[in-house]
Amino acid sequence: MVSRRTFNTLLAAGVMTSMTPEIIKAQDVSKAKNVVLVHGLYADGSSWLDVIAHLQNAGLNATAVQNPLLSLEEDSAAVRRTLAQQDGPTVLVGHSFAGTLISETGGDPIVSALVYVAARAPDAGEDFGALAAKFPKPPASAGVVKAGGFFWLSEAAFLKDFANGLEPARARALYAVQEPAADALATAKTATAAWRVKPSFYQVSTEDRTINPELERFLAKRMKATTIELASGHLSLVSHPREIAGLILTAAGHNRIS
Repeated sequence: MVSRRTFNTLLAAGVMTSMTPEIIKAQDVSKAKNVVLVHGLYADGSSWLDVIAHLQNAGLNATAVQNPLLSLEEDSAAVRRTLAQQDGPTVLVGHSFAGTLISETGGDPIVSALVYVAARAPDAGEDFGALAAKFPKPPASAGVVKAGGFFWLSEAAFLKDFANGLEPARARALYAVQEPAADALATAKTATAAWRVKPSFYQVSTEDRTINPELERFLAKRMKATTIELASGHLSLVSHPREIAGLILTAAGHNRIS
């Protein structure tokens, strides 16, 4: 359980932001020793490497899913396979599009809490594209390239709008491992919304050029998540791995941030 004292310590340290009272609150969570990390579009599991190092230093078992980015069913199956390998309470973490996947799979009894990192968080059956269209269109959308039933980001859009805020060499390396995604993912709708039944945590990226930051704030507020904001682009898990690991540790019921 995350105690009020621990929560206040995080708040005083500047980890928590000044959100509305219904969002800033300590949540009761089971203590977990396992973390499953799911990457989103335009990426692969290597994007979690720096976060994994912090989690391992804190004594947690961390596993990154290699998300195939083929369909909601196949991607969810990959997450469920990894969850089945865990031996106790597990925090399920999703970045970007993977917020859809953890919403779909997070009802698994082994999942103790959900962490959304600059992520989608659709409700059951929701048309997320229609929801996102109510907010200003993020710049990265203009850089989407499509061919052969798949889509990806152009190099220019990836470096400027997806990996903004990163060292250029790191951004180019991440571009080199970008996975194309199947067109079917763009309109996929979840059958469930695990955030309605599980303790949920959300990180907003205030400099995000891939998902509108106001949309992120809306999603965090809607799920009544314990929320932090970082002055980061979309790849906060790469630019701010310590802070992301700290949020995950809080969701796992641990008091220390490595």
